[in-house]
Amino acid sequence: MSRFPVPGPAGRNSFVVENIHALTPEGWSAPTSVAVADGRIQAIGAAPQVGEHRIDGQGGYLLPGIIDLHGDAFERHITPRAGTQFPLELALAANDASLVANGITTFFYSITDGFEPGPRSRETVRGLLEALERLMPRFACQARVHIRHEKVNTDDHDELLGWLASGRVQLLSLNDHLPPMDDARKVQRYLAGLKRRVSMPDGEVEGFLQRLQANRALGERQSAELAAAAHRHGVALASHDDETLEDVSRARDLGVSIAEFPMCEHTARASQQAGAAVLMGAPNLVRGGSHVGAIGVREAIEQGLVDVLCSDYHYPSLYRAAFTVAELDLLPLAQAWKLVSENPARAAGLGERKGRIAPGYDADLLWLSELDGSPLSLQTTWVGGVAVYSRQGNELQTGAVARPAAAAAQPA
Repeated sequence: MSRFPVPGPAGRNSFVVENIHALTPEGWSAPTSVAVADGRIQAIGAAPQVGEHRIDGQGGYLLPGIIDLHGDAFERHITPRAGTQFPLELALAANDASLVANGITTFFYSITDGFEPGPRSRETVRGLLEALERLMPRFACQARVHIRHEKVNTDDHDELLGWLASGRVQLLSLNDHLPPMDDARKVQRYLAGLKRRVSMPDGEVEGFLQRLQANRALGERQSAELAAAAHRHGVALASHDDETLEDVSRARDLGVSIAEFPMCEHTARASQQAGAAVLMGAPNLVRGGSHVGAIGVREAIEQGLVDVLCSDYHYPSLYRAAFTVAELDLLPLAQAWKLVSENPARAAGLGERKGRIAPGYDADLLWLSELDGSPLSLQTTWVGGVAVYSRQGNELQTGAVARPAAAAAQPA
């Protein structure tokens, strides 16, 4: 019995995993079999024959792949230090490897369409889109595009409308990170981030920010046009960093379906009441709090105010987050995992194909040896039934690898 599907007559995306605890919509199964045919889940339980590829799951655990709606850590592969930039193919290849090694099977590249020069400029967005579209067929992780549009970036508005119409963008969020000049705290926080991204003489920064303030009214009008275009072309729409109930009301009027990082309990609750899925960052939960003074994710989950978790700026945290939720007794692991799989799939309009281990769903799967929250316990990542990551190397072809006896314990 092989530990790993290899190319053969049935194709490398058709196989059966046997002796595995599967996380199904009904909860954890007893050790069972999961059959995959042509990249989609065919059956659970009394699995039919699917070619000759049968995998011994060794009593481990099979979970739906992680869906990350908001991640921008790829920027640090491109620009690891202010003023430096590496070739996009090199940076994106390294990023892709990091994603599947952390269990992320569908990733929305959250590209900032900003007002700054350098890594968050429209010029950079164009280059990234072209590079992604060229490299996507070679990626291990399924890639999608999330444009984080800054409202005061009013140049080339028709170009962005064209990207929405042509299907180049799958998620659009409307952001406003330009600090008001009369709010010293926000200005200083913004400047700290700017210095990490862009080399700009201190004497030029204040004039740069002052000039952008004049774009606010036009930016709001353009945001309404972008929201209408997103609805027209089936692009998921998100608000971002809502601080007040007025912000939530404006987002509701625009028809957003996702509220990214609401800043307090009141805006999170109002967003849910308006029908938006509330998305918060896994690093906030794993670190024990927000690095920008927003509501703590642990507190928000306790109050039922979180629907989706994302990696934000740190991929391993998204894998770890569901286990942290369970360890804190906020939710059972089976329910916590929905925050990183089923719920983001539904929020982004992918819920009929992704986020579940059920017949007819894409075989985006994670095989874990332990339920300890460590990425080191991730043995294999499948995307569309193809094994794109494995910790086992050549041993996959030669037989079982011994696991600690505790790994076979029934999941909670």
